[in-house]
Amino acid sequence: MSVGIIGGTVSPSTAYTTNAQTGTTYTVALTDSNNTMVELNNAAAITVTVPTNATTAFPVGSQVNILQTGAGQVTVAGAATVTVNGTPGLKLRAQWSAATIVKRDTNTWVLIGDTSA
Repeated sequence: MSVGIIGGTVSPSTAYTTNAQTGTTYTVALTDSNNTMVELNNAAAITVTVPTNATTAFPVGSQVNILQTGAGQVTVAGAATVTVNGTPGLKLRAQWSAATIVKRDTNTWVLIGDTSA
């Protein structure tokens, strides 16, 4: 379905798929980029690792959406040689907080969203 507008059409957005994770660690994969929501559900703390470009070559501009559905606080960390920047920190703030990890350069990412130190 598309909606007519002056000069073109607008198509409905692509629906997200869900990648549910219940462990205390998870390394993001190429299949998590763009139209996927990685849902992290655990009572204990969870570490999400961003792999090196040599391990998993996400294109620059890739986005990985993450959602903390459990009580365990999610921390985003880069593998060796990977820099993840974010302010005020690299943790999701609380249960139901969401954020997006965006690849800016070969081994440089930024975490944007509902985060805490």
